Amino acid sequence: MRWEAQALVPTPDAPAAARPALLPLAGLVRSVTTPEFAGITFHEVTAKSVLNRVPTGSKMPFEWTVNPYRGCSHACVYCFARKSHTYLDFDAGMDFDSQVVVKVNAAEVLRKELAKPSWTRQQVALGTNTDPYQRAEGRYRLMPGIIAALAESGTPLSILTKGTLLARDIPLLKSAATQVPVGLGISLAMTNEALSEAIEPGTPGPRARLKLVSRLREAGLPCGVMAMPILPWLSDSDEALDALFGSLAAAGATGVSAGALYLKPGTREWFMKWIAAHHPELAGKYRRLYGTGSYASKEYRTWLAGRVRYFKARHGFSHSSGFSHRDLDDPRAEEAEYPAGIIPAAGGGAAPAGSSPPSPSLRGQAVQDSLF
Repeated sequence: MRWEAQALVPTPDAPAAARPALLPLAGLVRSVTTPEFAGITFHEVTAKSVLNRVPTGSKMPFEWTVNPYRGCSHACVYCFARKSHTYLDFDAGMDFDSQVVVKVNAAEVLRKELAKPSWTRQQVALGTNTDPYQRAEGRYRLMPGIIAALAESGTPLSILTKGTLLARDIPLLKSAATQVPVGLGISLAMTNEALSEAIEPGTPGPRARLKLVSRLREAGLPCGVMAMPILPWLSDSDEALDALFGSLAAAGATGVSAGALYLKPGTREWFMKWIAAHHPELAGKYRRLYGTGSYASKEYRTWLAGRVRYFKARHGFSHSSGFSHRDLDDPRAEEAEYPAGIIPAAGGGAAPAGSSPPSPSLRGQAVQDSLF
């Protein structure tokens, strides 16, 4: 399995509790189930490396990521990261929601990697695959050590999450922002509580996430919002979009990106099964809209671009950077448009005393303003 390249296998003389169990997952320390996380198994592993380089040719505005968790108890039906769970010999459906891999030594390993002379302090993004503030973080508390390691090494960082547990680390993030550029983003694409509970059942609801946006802004921290995915026929009406952008403006969001549902392999099958069960009247419409691909038709994306442009302008976001649909012939460009606040602003922090200034990559700089 791909995991083997990063794993440290416990020694034969390790205590029984520290030996691999349940699954042939290399690096497994133990597998844990607890009543407070009913239906979820945590597979605690030790990893050799946690810094991941973004593949060459990616349109993402950063080159490095850290993912302390694999799998996600937020259980978002539409999550684009589902297929990545199959690399660990889990399935992209229920296993993604309930079999969570935890890199218990993530902070320690990261510190060692950041201390290498070869590290050039390029931006590191968290939350690009699975959520670093999913419920498991309340138990494992990996993020404080990760944030501290990045800040103390002079490495700019960004975090994208649906988890209101981020509020726990506001004091630490404020401190980090005095040392390095820090970008923060909340993922929120709907204000309908019932729809949210149905399609992203493990997440804090929209009202809770809006409150988190306000708390971050009140703390003097940036906070962009990724309003993705907009769901055809479920959250793309004028009423829904007006409520969404109006609520984000009232909460003080720094900027907003919005985009249509993206159904890559692994996600597509799980989502279509959900649509057939919960909204059978839409199943045929979705099949026609997406055809055999991952993206909605160009006609739909053009229409959505116009509606998003209108409501962003109406609520004061017309000049904020974010997803623009400006290259409708290459929908991959949509995924790389991050709103103001998420990408760390150049010069937003100071490197530790006695160290040389960070050397951000070109792709780690602020995203250009979009068309709307």
